[in-house]
Amino acid sequence: MLPQSLLLSLFFCTFIISSPFCSSSFLDEPLSNFFERTPAYNPSTAYPSYLGTIDKERVDDFKGSLERYDHLGTPATSLGEVNVEDFRAEGVGDTDDTEAFKKAWKETCSSDTAVLVVPKDKTYNVKPITFSGPCKSDSVTLKILGKIEASDNPADYASDLSHWLLFRNIQNFQVEGDQGTIDGKGEIWWENSCKINKAKPCTKAPTAVSFVQCDNLKLHGLRVYNAQEMHVSIEKSVNVEAFNVIVTSPEKSSNTEGIHVTSSENVHIIEPVIKTGDDCISIVDGSKNVKATGVTCGPGHGISVGILEGGKPKAPVSNVLVDHATLTGTNFGVRIKTWQGGSGNVDNIVFEHVKMKGVSNPIIIDQNYCDQETACKDQDSSVQIRNVIYKDITGTSATKNTTIFNCSKTFPCQGIMLKGINLS
Repeated sequence: MLPQSLLLSLFFCTFIISSPFCSSSFLDEPLSNFFERTPAYNPSTAYPSYLGTIDKERVDDFKGSLERYDHLGTPATSLGEVNVEDFRAEGVGDTDDTEAFKKAWKETCSSDTAVLVVPKDKTYNVKPITFSGPCKSDSVTLKILGKIEASDNPADYASDLSHWLLFRNIQNFQVEGDQGTIDGKGEIWWENSCKINKAKPCTKAPTAVSFVQCDNLKLHGLRVYNAQEMHVSIEKSVNVEAFNVIVTSPEKSSNTEGIHVTSSENVHIIEPVIKTGDDCISIVDGSKNVKATGVTCGPGHGISVGILEGGKPKAPVSNVLVDHATLTGTNFGVRIKTWQGGSGNVDNIVFEHVKMKGVSNPIIIDQNYCDQETACKDQDSSVQIRNVIYKDITGTSATKNTTIFNCSKTFPCQGIMLKGINLS
């Protein structure tokens, strides 16, 4: 006999799905049967080999390729490496090291070796800075062994309120961060957020670390704390591997997404550990072939996929796989959210082998998402959501309703499948 909680969940889903606004399948058949029965679905192209099962040897190779950096000391560096202290970075925490970082990057990017070292046991205070390519070398490495700390003076961000550390147009870029930290010192930004202080106007805050147009990017052990807003943003990039990225901010922090992926392709997020005040992982507009595996999330707002900012043409989000995740005490679980008035589509999305521990709203599709001060108006256009699989989602819910599908009247959800759902 099915658990009472699951029966309630299935009853709730069936009630919604019986309306003309959502279509779904509750099957005990193999997943391939579902694909065959879904109209206009091409199983040969929907999930490319990129989204296959994790190859353990491939992950081990990725780890092994980085072990040669584990023994590094400071301030000495290997022959040809560039050290920020060579350009008078002091690393005492209360002096401005921005210019030293700029000069060190210029030297690194113009060299044949192209390895930049931030020494350990030091704290470097850095204002907003852009690390731009293309660089002379075919590959570039940044080794963060010490601590990079942001300015907490909002006036320092007057020329660019969107970024703190911006890496742009750097190809074959590898960032090693497992011995160091990046601290956004976001407290002043959270205190002035309209979501925390309703008397304050809603304004933007900087993303702590942004990678824009960085193809063939590898992030290993990157540790980002207390971001002003988003922690790590991957934008307009192709072929990205992010292994063991660790994000930590208080649950009360505002808009502090952990890892944000937009307009990027072939992205693999492996074994991240994320504690934050917003989405642990968000995969949005124009992203495809994105895989997140071995995710540890909580607190936060769970894992979300969608197209945001309704009313503007948006590129589709497709071929997303979330495989093996543990969510603990999050406000949401696995969520697809889109604004009314948007366009494009979200399709071929799989959430599987997900463990919920005291999660509110574990499974959600919301085509009427609205995150603004005033109520959103009803609109005829909407993002199409189709071909979504929830498989082996288990654990405990902190809310009565475990599954909510809030689908559009004009562009209803299509091809939604739930299999092996056991939430109590």
